[in-house]
Amino acid sequence: MTDNVVVRPIVQAIALTKQVSTGDAQLTILEDINLEINAGDSVAVVGASGSGKSTLLGLLAGLDIPSAGKVQLGGEDIFLLDEDARAAVRARMLGFVFQSFQLLPALTAMENVMLPLELAGVDTAEAAALEMLDRVGLRHRLKHYPKQLSGGEQQRVAIARAFVTQPQLLLADEPTGNLDSATGAQIIELMFELNRERGTTLILVTHDDAISGRCASRIRLAGGRIAT
Repeated sequence: MTDNVVVRPIVQAIALTKQVSTGDAQLTILEDINLEINAGDSVAVVGASGSGKSTLLGLLAGLDIPSAGKVQLGGEDIFLLDEDARAAVRARMLGFVFQSFQLLPALTAMENVMLPLELAGVDTAEAAALEMLDRVGLRHRLKHYPKQLSGGEQQRVAIARAFVTQPQLLLADEPTGNLDSATGAQIIELMFELNRERGTTLILVTHDDAISGRCASRIRLAGGRIAT
């Protein structure tokens, strides 16, 4: 007799809605979003500008608070937690890659990648950061500051920083938006390689059909809803 194994999605949104006040009116950015994403999946979030893609990513990460609905990460309802507890869940489970890189200008490449490990009290931060920067092809740029790096190199540092904590889930918001097409293609290839190697779940906001086509599935937003 085989035991029944219940597989829980790593990310689940239930009736997720986000509204903001604009003067006397309420603007609905997202409405009644329901989705499930399983561990190891790669998912593209696509849609026209203003369709709510980045807002959805922020809600899934617990960086923004919904007007209604809930988000579960690893089976835990993150909006039942206070801000500090949500931050602890993010530190434990999530990595982020942004269009604008979000590197700290006063820190070297090495220091930027070490930072999340040091904040988590990891003793082997330096060795882990060195290994990750080597993996993304930047062993020769360890002591360079962001302003001394090209856009593609800065995004590689950002990817190294995102993956160095071995997150279960990586959220990427237009990660090639500030890069030329050739460099962007290299960055995407690197992200999918790491996704395969480490089994990290990937949720990727993009307007690029070629990139979204590489993901196992797509979520298309239109007018704040999931388009069928």
